[in-house]
Amino acid sequence: MANNTFDAIVVGSGISGGWAAKELTEKGLKVLMLERGENIEHIKDYVNTNKDPWEFPHAGGRTQEMIKDYPALKRDYPLNEMNLKWWASDKDNPYTEVKRFDWFRGYHVGGRSLMWGRQSYRWSDFDFEANAQDGHGVDWPIRYKDIAPWYDYAEKFAGISGSIENLPQLPDGQFMPPMELNVVEKDVAARIKEHYKNARTMIIGRTANLTQPHNDRTNCQYRNKCWLGCPFGAYFSTQSATLPAAVKTGNLTLRPFSIVTKVIYDKDTKKAKGVEVLDAETNKTYEYFSKILFLNASTLNTAWILMNSATDVWPGGLGSSSGELGHNLMDHHLGVGAEGIVEGYEDKYIYGRRANGVYIPRYRNLFGDKRDYVRGFGYQGGANRKGWQRDVAELNIGAGFKDALTEPGQWSMGMGGFGEILPYHENQITLDKNKKDKWGLNVLSIDCELKENELKMRKDMVNDAKEMLEAAGVKDVKAHDGDGTPGRGIHEMGTARMGKDPKTSVLNGNNQLWDATNVFVTDGACMTSAAAVNPSLTYMALTARAANFAVEELKKQNL
Repeated sequence: MANNTFDAIVVGSGISGGWAAKELTEKGLKVLMLERGENIEHIKDYVNTNKDPWEFPHAGGRTQEMIKDYPALKRDYPLNEMNLKWWASDKDNPYTEVKRFDWFRGYHVGGRSLMWGRQSYRWSDFDFEANAQDGHGVDWPIRYKDIAPWYDYAEKFAGISGSIENLPQLPDGQFMPPMELNVVEKDVAARIKEHYKNARTMIIGRTANLTQPHNDRTNCQYRNKCWLGCPFGAYFSTQSATLPAAVKTGNLTLRPFSIVTKVIYDKDTKKAKGVEVLDAETNKTYEYFSKILFLNASTLNTAWILMNSATDVWPGGLGSSSGELGHNLMDHHLGVGAEGIVEGYEDKYIYGRRANGVYIPRYRNLFGDKRDYVRGFGYQGGANRKGWQRDVAELNIGAGFKDALTEPGQWSMGMGGFGEILPYHENQITLDKNKKDKWGLNVLSIDCELKENELKMRKDMVNDAKEMLEAAGVKDVKAHDGDGTPGRGIHEMGTARMGKDPKTSVLNGNNQLWDATNVFVTDGACMTSAAAVNPSLTYMALTARAANFAVEELKKQNL
C-alpha cells in the first residue's frame, strides 16, 4: 500500500473524529487521521495541569495583549492564560461576521475534546420527532430506537457517570455511579420536586468523568482542572480514550499540521477519491486517497471543506445539490438564569472540587404544557460556598480581613438556561471570497441570529429560574438576562443536515452524503435540529453507528 493511500481517511481529531478513527481501525481498516493543528500528547503536553492560579504570571487571567490578539475569544471565558495555546488564533484564522457569532475553536489533536464541558445526555424521541411535529426544518431520518444501542455502546466506552431517573424526556443510560449532589443541592432539589409535584426535577449532571477506574484510566480526583488536560485520564477526550484505542490496533497514521482544503471528487464513479491537504508548516500541497472518507472537522469547518470542494458538477460545493449545504446553523442560546443566597448551612462544606453540577431537564412544551413558542430548555448550575476571592467590604484591611478570608463565605445557588435554537434556513455560512486566512484560504462568513421563538423562550428561562429558586427557599434571588449571541454555547450544529430526501438534506440516515455515498459526516454538521441538551454524546453514538455501517458496506462492495 502506497503511503498516500488508505482504506479510510478521517478529517479532524476531536470528539467525533477520534471516535471514527477508533471504530474504523478496530474493524481492521488502515486509517489516516488528518488534523490541521499541532499534536498534543496525553499527559506529557498537559504542562499546566498541576499549577495553581498563583503560579501563573497573571493568576490565570488575561492580559491586554491577549485581549488585542483575540478579538473573538475575548468575548467569553475561553480567553485566559491557563490554556490559551489550546484555543485557535483569531489572527491566523479570521472569519467574517454578517451578524455577531462567537466562534471558539480548538485546532490541535484532540480538538475541543480537551476543553469541553463533558455534560453527556441522550436525546429522546421528543427531540427526534420535534421537526416533524411542529414543522420546523425537515424530519430526522432516525428515531431514538435507531440510536439507543449506539448510545449504550458510546457510554460504556467513554465512561459516563449519572443517576437513573426514568424521565421520558431524558432517557437513562449505561452509567457509572453518579457524583453526589452537595447538601444544599439535595435540599433545593427536594423542595423543587415537592413544589412542582414532580413536574420539574433537579438531578446531578451526567458527565464524561469517570467515577470508577476504566480502560487504563483513573477515576476523577475532584481537582476540577479538566480544561488543563487530565493526567489521570479521568475525563473522556481523544487523548485519554479513543486515540490510544486506535493506536493500539497498529492501523492508524496520524498526521498533524494538515489542513484539508477539499475533497477530491471522481465524476465517473460519483464518489470521493480522497482529499487535498495543505501542510500548515511548509505550505506544500499533498493528496491522500481512500475508499471512504469521514469528515469530522467540526460543524463549520466540515461545511467549509465541502463548500471549498466545488467542481463543475457541484458549483456550490460537494453536497450542495439540495441547496441546504451551509444552512440551518444552530447552537444553544444561554446567558440567562438566576442565583441567590442559601441560609442555614454554615456548618456544612463541599467535598473536593466536583467537576460537575446539577441539571434540570426540559419541562416546557411537554406533558400538556403549552407555551407561545415551540421546543424548550434545560438548566445547569449548582450550589457552593464563596471562597477567598469574595469581596468583604466591611473588612478591607488588617487582621480581621485576613481572618475573614480563612473562613468559607455564604452558600449560593445558581442556574443558567440552555435553550434550543430552531433550524432556520437563513442562519447560514458562506465562503468569503474577499478575506483570507494565514494560509491564503478563503474564510467563512457567518450570518446567524436568534429569532422570535428564542426570544420568547428566554423570558421563560429567566422567570422560571427565579421562580424555582424562590420556591426552594433561596433568598435574595437575582435573575439575569445576559448575552445570548449564537456561538457562545460552543455547540455549533447544522450546515450539512441529515434527512430523508436528497432534495432537502445533505446527508441520508446513515450520515452519507447524498452526492457521494462514500463520504460520511458525523460531527455537529449532520444535526437536523438542536434539542435542549448538550450534543456531544449524540455525535459519539452517530459516529460509531456510521462507522459500523460503512465497514459493512465496504464488505458488500457497495462503497
